Amino acid sequence: MRKHQFIVAIIFSLLFAHQLFAISGEEIIRKVQSRETGKSMHTLVKMDLIEKDGTIDSRWVENWGIEYEKNLTKMVVVFHSPPSIKDTRFLQIENPDREDDKWIYLPALKRVRRIAASEGGQSFMGTDFTYDDMSERKVERDYHELIGEEKIEGYDCYVVESKSKNPGDSQYSRVVRWIIKDIWMPVKAELYDKKGQLLKVATWSNIQNIQGYWTSIVTEMKNVQTMHATRLEIKKIVYDETIPPGLFSTQFLMTGRP
Repeated sequence: MRKHQFIVAIIFSLLFAHQLFAISGEEIIRKVQSRETGKSMHTLVKMDLIEKDGTIDSRWVENWGIEYEKNLTKMVVVFHSPPSIKDTRFLQIENPDREDDKWIYLPALKRVRRIAASEGGQSFMGTDFTYDDMSERKVERDYHELIGEEKIEGYDCYVVESKSKNPGDSQYSRVVRWIIKDIWMPVKAELYDKKGQLLKVATWSNIQNIQGYWTSIVTEMKNVQTMHATRLEIKKIVYDETIPPGLFSTQFLMTGRP
């Protein structure tokens, strides 16, 4: 190749690289968190806890969520079955500048207990999701790097790696997400433990447009170290319905009445 052709090729490759990464990892994560999800959401979910040997323990869960301020949400979860955990209720209120508030009501104890920030890495009701997994992590707490693009499950995706700015601020050493272009939804995430080993893999599937909002009907979190998994399948979902404000209170957790 002649010298001038070589130089042109280098310039072209640099321009192409600039176009390829014209969007940053942080911008992608912000788009994921700010995408339209409605003013409220009400779901009925079948939750399967799947053991390593394939044994399944099924639960039925009802969930309500509202946006009470821009990009801030409140969520309440009620377990309807099996009888051993029936009427267990969980409330989470997202805060703009501090950890989310979380409370849980356990019928056997007949009291509401606040979940401390130090408990964030603990399992939520025996699932493969931790209390921290239930919260949307603030973008500013992590470094986000766009590390590539990949087609997965038929979707063109950005691949973004996130690492905590403060290593003691996260239960994971890093998280890698596959984000669907244009609709800004995750389709897969890999979560690594503090030793840098792959710990869990989350997947979102059967993605549908419901009432104008992109929705993953099936979510699964699998612990690849224990081979235990939790699978959530939405059986009913309604967006933008009127939800009584009293539902998002510790009083509701205690009484079951808004």
